[in-house]
Amino acid sequence: MLKLSRPPRLVFGIVSVVFFLAAWEVIAWSGLLGSSVPAMFTTLSHTFEFLGQANSWAVIGETVAMALSGLLLAIVAGVALGILIGLSATVRHGSKVIVEFLKPVPPIVILPVVVLVLGPTMGMGVFLVFIGCVIPILVQTAAGVVDTDPVALDSARSFGIGKLETTLKVVLPSAMAFIGSSIRITAPIALVVAVVAGLFGGGPGLGRLLMRAASSGQQTEVFSIVLVAGMLGLLFQSISVVAERRVLHWHPSQRVEETR
Repeated sequence: MLKLSRPPRLVFGIVSVVFFLAAWEVIAWSGLLGSSVPAMFTTLSHTFEFLGQANSWAVIGETVAMALSGLLLAIVAGVALGILIGLSATVRHGSKVIVEFLKPVPPIVILPVVVLVLGPTMGMGVFLVFIGCVIPILVQTAAGVVDTDPVALDSARSFGIGKLETTLKVVLPSAMAFIGSSIRITAPIALVVAVVAGLFGGGPGLGRLLMRAASSGQQTEVFSIVLVAGMLGLLFQSISVVAERRVLHWHPSQRVEETR
């Protein structure tokens, strides 16, 4: 299998971006999709103007605050509940129906109920992000706990190590790779749900701004906001990947990833 060094990967990434922008410009000027697609250069110029306004950064900050707050709450609750479920077969079997029921339910399904109860507020967005992220983190954490090496557990018991210390020094490190991957996966999801909370729930942030622009027919504004949201998603993904590598630098999974 051909392995690519970092410079070629970067070059291929730049080429793909250039190709995408060129295709966008061709589609806009050719009118293949009608007049609904603004020109690429016009959209990029408007995006830079958007980012140069203080009000825009306040809106971006609201979206980021909702995403991070909900994600942090989901991490705390998901890891704690995942450890409890993974350690106890009784709790695991007792909670299986509830977890399996909630796994396929997207946050947008309960959006009307949450808006009805909490209103179009920041708290509504944080709660939706929490709901969208906590189940994947919980499931992955529980799987990591169950996957703990039984020999390591038996060794801890033979040395008379208590349950709490065994959990902290044996079980939790074993599950860290599962927890890290779940956080890396849910970080972009948190941003998506935060935008959706404003787009369909009227919450503050980029989603509300996007809905207003779409309702008033401001096509360039719509594309600019989508670009900003995409850049935020890329930032969230990159930060989560770097954080996972830094925290789990000692784990074999990270050494395998570095050799690919």
